[in-house]
Amino acid sequence: MAEPLLTVADLRKRYGALQVTDGVSLAVHPHEIHAVIGPNGAGKTTLIHQMFGSVRADSGQIRLDGHDITRLAPHRRARLGLARSFQITSVLPEFTVLDNVALAVQGALRSAFRFVRPARREAALNEPALVALARVGLHARAESLAGSLSHGEKRQLELAMALAAKPKVMLLDEPLAGAGPEEAARLIALLRELRTHCAIVLVEHDMDAVFQLADVISVLAQGRVIAWGPPAEIRRDPAVRAAYLGEDF
Repeated sequence: MAEPLLTVADLRKRYGALQVTDGVSLAVHPHEIHAVIGPNGAGKTTLIHQMFGSVRADSGQIRLDGHDITRLAPHRRARLGLARSFQITSVLPEFTVLDNVALAVQGALRSAFRFVRPARREAALNEPALVALARVGLHARAESLAGSLSHGEKRQLELAMALAAKPKVMLLDEPLAGAGPEEAARLIALLRELRTHCAIVLVEHDMDAVFQLADVISVLAQGRVIAWGPPAEIRRDPAVRAAYLGEDF
């Protein structure tokens, strides 16, 4: 098996008396979808924050493609190939769909700041932005205002913005949150296709989506990994059923 692209080793974070992550370790391999599941308060979002660097771990190590990124700022992790999305959509509604992705391309290229409208006319920004939009199925909406998109389309736009940085690993925090059945089906198909471009760490409450998509699942409870492995093993694990899935899953 190929070496992991992203490894987390014995990661710990405490807020006062509350141990949020308690010795978490996992490994993400190329083109793998690694899901992180668990009940509310298990520490899933804090783990994503620690991976991306917006929350500093108290101890432990994070490595990305051979680089120790444990103490790096988020923008430096991004330049090494780590991208993320958020639980709440973070698009700029007053700009067009293309403007949003052109800005993401500009950030990935570390360009000096310019106003977005002149910047998006530059081929170095415009062309890769259109490629990313085509990849997520939004090419036809390029000139629409981002604020006019449906909830599911905004999620697609966020994925295009993340892809603009040409990431090695994408950290996705509940990408299906708020999506209806048809939107969820489109997003599941899109995530399945995006794995051909990068590895994905997926935090998601939709268990049907998780078991359709994941190659490996890590289960968190009270900040600890209580089980990890392929979906079939996780589905059968009695500790996981007791802590999270329930007997009827």
